[in-house]
Amino acid sequence: MDLNTVLDVRDARRREPWRPGDAWLGGGTYLFSEPQPHIRRLIDLSRMGWPPLSWQPDGSLDISATCTITELSRFARTLPTSAAPLFEQCCRAFLASFKIWNMATVGGNLCNGLPAGPMISLTAALDGTVLLQGQDGATRRLPVVDFVRGAGVKDLREGELLRSVRLPPNALDSRTAFRQASLYGLGRSGALVIGACDPADGSLAVTVSAATTRPFRFWFTLPPTAAELRAAIDGGVRSDEWYDDIHGLPEWRRHMALRLAEEIRRELTTEGHR
Repeated sequence: MDLNTVLDVRDARRREPWRPGDAWLGGGTYLFSEPQPHIRRLIDLSRMGWPPLSWQPDGSLDISATCTITELSRFARTLPTSAAPLFEQCCRAFLASFKIWNMATVGGNLCNGLPAGPMISLTAALDGTVLLQGQDGATRRLPVVDFVRGAGVKDLREGELLRSVRLPPNALDSRTAFRQASLYGLGRSGALVIGACDPADGSLAVTVSAATTRPFRFWFTLPPTAAELRAAIDGGVRSDEWYDDIHGLPEWRRHMALRLAEEIRRELTTEGHR
């Protein structure tokens, strides 16, 4: 789609003062999908030269904001960690063509903040933190579950940029389970639940997304019972935080999230191996 209100496109490598009507341009798969009447200038990040994925000295994995879904998928195929299959499962949750995969970015998916954003689901489930950079160069870190605050609502200040997402080594070594539900065979996720069991201490994290307005990560020091898991989800998600749109009613989303969470609990705990 032509954005006929955009008057200029600037290279992000040329630092210029932020102006009202500016917007960061990553892959553009969302920006160019519908009218953006408030945008006057695009700041293009495509030539920043950030490595798509990089290992840190402590074993953490950094995913740059400009990393595409294709790059993430290819990298995960050789990822030497237990959580590797989860990357491809979340990439496939896009239900998008190769053209979208080649352009859509991890940072863009996070910054859209949509409930069904599968990169939000992936990074929240693996205890990810985002690195945010302000116009003055100052940086701050936030857990993904705190960065996305509601449907399309993010903790982003004026002109602030999401630079990367960091996944810790213990999460990458976790044994994971993935469940997704949709009203249609090729429809947007109505509920997406991920479990991650830490082999070092036996703790279990269950992350509920798509069914809710923002991601919820429930962490248990020991694997919970079915009743404990259900109580944690019902106690942690308010009635108005179950998402409501054409892709599913809140009652159905809650039902599916609880059902999928219990399937995951059984798969990842000793109860599921008896």
